[in-house]
Amino acid sequence: MLAFGSLGMSVSFAAETIRVGVLKFGTVNWELDTIKHHKLDEKHGVNVDVRFFAGEDATNVAMMAGDVDIIVSDWLWVSRQRSSGEDLTFVPYSSSVGALMVRDGSPLKDLADLKGKKIGVAGGPLDKSWLLMQGLAKQQLSIDLAAENEIIYGAPPLLAEKAQQDELDAVLNFWNFCARLEANGFHRLISTSEAAKALGASGTASAIGYIFHEKWAKAHSQAIAGFISASRDAKALLASSDEDWQRLAPVIKAEGRELEVLRDRYREGIPKATAEEEEADAAKLYAVLAELGGSRLVGPARTLAPGTFWKEK
Repeated sequence: MLAFGSLGMSVSFAAETIRVGVLKFGTVNWELDTIKHHKLDEKHGVNVDVRFFAGEDATNVAMMAGDVDIIVSDWLWVSRQRSSGEDLTFVPYSSSVGALMVRDGSPLKDLADLKGKKIGVAGGPLDKSWLLMQGLAKQQLSIDLAAENEIIYGAPPLLAEKAQQDELDAVLNFWNFCARLEANGFHRLISTSEAAKALGASGTASAIGYIFHEKWAKAHSQAIAGFISASRDAKALLASSDEDWQRLAPVIKAEGRELEVLRDRYREGIPKATAEEEEADAAKLYAVLAELGGSRLVGPARTLAPGTFWKEK
């Protein structure tokens, strides 16, 4: 019996640790918290070790230095890295995207009304959502949003605050900040996915995902399979359990109507397509973004790099 117990103990400690580098206040923490709380990583034979970073550049550096096994970013960055010889690959996490938000009762009804207005833009001049909005305005209305408006670039929380203080006529922000605004007297003028579809892309490709080195994943095939399974289990819980959202409220720092909108928008963004469908959608969107952002955004490659999306074995 003693020998059997010792064997059981050794097996329980055999779970492989996966180091996941994320931003301290990123939305992916809601899923990772759910994984740890319900021990979904243990269920699938891995130990998720969450490591927090102050900014996206820091997580990218940690990934390239081998200090973490997985980070969260977008497939566009992965494709650019693969085109430069890196072996990064991508598993979809969320298709939730931002939107141009205006206050309820605003006289602004569509893109044409934005001319000459003050617009807040999160993410900088090469933000993908901003490029898509500019592309749509040029194509449909012959309006140069960047040239014909006062554009205020800034951090997402700062721009959300300025919008609530009525210092902006409209704000283009990340999805979770848009959801908080939506719960507090704002509505969508146009979403990023609507702009992408109008420009010819499917608009349904996941915006962000889990990123790791292909060589590492092949050498740790059971670990990456276990992590992906734990992620899916967590999403299933968050898709169906309102109780889990109440438990997460202190982590999310939201309650009442705000928590409900964040929950609903998160659920809308849970990926449902196959890896092949995701890759096909991303390839269409890549072509649009390559045209709008040029080499400054996508690098020298004009098409999505093969292998950008991880194919589970």
